[in-house]
Amino acid sequence: GRAVLSGSMAALGAYRCIECNGEAAELYRDYRRGVLRISICKSCQKPVDKYIEYDPVIILINAVLCKAQAYRHILFNTKINIHGKLCIFCLLCEAYIRWLQLQDSSQNTDPDDLIRYAKEWDFYRMFGIASLEQTSFFIGIFITLWWMTPETLKRKSDFILLLKALLLSTYGKLLLIPAVIWEHDYTPLCLAFIKVFVLISNSQAIRVTLNLNRILPWFAIFFGLILENSVVCLFQKMGWDV
Repeated sequence: GRAVLSGSMAALGAYRCIECNGEAAELYRDYRRGVLRISICKSCQKPVDKYIEYDPVIILINAVLCKAQAYRHILFNTKINIHGKLCIFCLLCEAYIRWLQLQDSSQNTDPDDLIRYAKEWDFYRMFGIASLEQTSFFIGIFITLWWMTPETLKRKSDFILLLKALLLSTYGKLLLIPAVIWEHDYTPLCLAFIKVFVLISNSQAIRVTLNLNRILPWFAIFFGLILENSVVCLFQKMGWDV
């Protein structure tokens, strides 16, 4: 069935064609009495955004498959404002996984130790470390892209849009919790696959947001990982369990 279309989507504004990334004044035209006509892109002569008629579940599946069209629809043609909340929740998931691993590695069964864990101090510490690592990862990406393609990050709005895209593309970290709940012998392998999936999503978000080729986003992610691992090494030298 046809998805319910928000009235605000019909307002004139800066939208993007999900096929060629060209700008469009509107996504569809409402002829009243329920008659809608999807706008046609002037550049590629294809519908500007076919996903406005799709069910959200179908859009989510296409996003999981890392299709550029689905990413353009979500980033440019919708009014999603959950970037901050999603970021916090993903960091909580990652902190929880690290907290569990810290408990598993501890051989001390003294009740006082259990009380210490109950106070959640280690959990908050893991949350802080995960936040610093992700921040350093993003900083590495921004520095690399600004150095290699300065013309794509001229304005403050370009940085904000890229940051939102990166935050949204980390949704794969939500899979960390089911991977641990359904614990089995292949849990470490599942966690590795989740990490790779998140990096692929980050690459696609960078590519779609800045309209780059496939190579430059991976260069940026590579340097982001270098900076992130440098922070991890710093924590380890300080004697912290990460």
